[in-house]
Amino acid sequence: MFIDTARLTVAAGNGGNGAIAFHREKYVANGGPDGGDGGNGGSVIFRVDDHMSTLMDYQYRKKFSAENGGDGAGKKCSGKAGSDLYIKVPRGAVILDSESRAVIHDMSDGKDFTVCKGGSGGWGNQRFATPTRQAPRFAKSGLKGEVREIILELKLLADVGLVGFPNVGKSTLLSIISAARPKIANYHFTTLQPNLGVVRVEDGDSFVVADIPGIIEGAHEGAGLGHDFLRHIDRCRLLIHVVDVSGSEGRDPIEDFETITNELKNYSEGLSGRPQIVAANKCDITEERLDSLREHLNAKGISLMPISAAANRGIRELVYKVSSELKKLPPIEYYEAEYVEKAEVEQTAADVKITADGDLYILEGEWLEKIMTDVNFDDYESRIYFERQLKRSGIFERLERLGIKEGDTVSMYGLEFDYVK
Repeated sequence: MFIDTARLTVAAGNGGNGAIAFHREKYVANGGPDGGDGGNGGSVIFRVDDHMSTLMDYQYRKKFSAENGGDGAGKKCSGKAGSDLYIKVPRGAVILDSESRAVIHDMSDGKDFTVCKGGSGGWGNQRFATPTRQAPRFAKSGLKGEVREIILELKLLADVGLVGFPNVGKSTLLSIISAARPKIANYHFTTLQPNLGVVRVEDGDSFVVADIPGIIEGAHEGAGLGHDFLRHIDRCRLLIHVVDVSGSEGRDPIEDFETITNELKNYSEGLSGRPQIVAANKCDITEERLDSLREHLNAKGISLMPISAAANRGIRELVYKVSSELKKLPPIEYYEAEYVEKAEVEQTAADVKITADGDLYILEGEWLEKIMTDVNFDDYESRIYFERQLKRSGIFERLERLGIKEGDTVSMYGLEFDYVK
């Protein structure tokens, strides 16, 4: 099954918590704090696997998480760092932001890319020892790892894209000019997925061709199969527009050409302006429409190559023409990153929300929640540290401006205490 899109949720590992511990050894009095730091969380890294050709591995599994960092321990032992998670994708996969669909990274360069960074480990209590605070009974919690929702989109890496209506001979042409063996039959939509073939012109000269399932009118709106696979010619430097010049399907070649051109334009302005060669196929049946098609294309400055894929007529000339044109064109396009990371606004004490309800004052805020995770409320020294932080930040001053009285209750994330001036 050819799967070329996937929506994933990826999460890096959280950092481990710092340890609260004290040195204990025979004949050593007051050994002091020796709690180790927490380990860093693992990151989520995307890696190219040239043996993969689709995103089928991610059809059912949608969530991926890296390993959390280990907690610190006594004897200044740091926690184990979480293992990085490597997610393999085919070359040509593009990572998009799920909300804006902006390009985060193009994996065509073959280099590993870190999409989510693991959280840093928290400090153990040994880090907080000072001449005046010789036995700190608090440590820092590890930071959370990044979490992201992304879309993976596979865009094939091909120099040339074969486009045209169903059953005009694209697959037959690919099978003749390359070693690819696509399914060939005399009915519409024989090709249900893109096929790649390498065309060798002469020693050291070759190019890659992608055969795209037949496009029909309305493909850009989802009709037929074209909408699902037009993305695979986004990178192509040159298009071979295969037209059935015999009219065997009862259609006019000029109308066919204009219909497909409009579909490409409706899908992407850039794609409609891509250099192209029209391969007028099935010339062995009749050539009566060939002159009118040539005249129409000459007015647009587009080259016409009469061929018969079935009779192997004009194929060699077409291959050499394509090879010559490719040498004039820039290399395959790689997508530049468009996604701009949202600047994380660091919360401060000023952002803490205070709600007064009679003699009850409720405090909420990211800054406050973070401070509380680093405090050991069973330890007197740690509570004094917390109280000092609230005082320095202006929280107590704001409470007094709101009219708090001694004995009123202050509540914050499950912790309640009576206010004392």
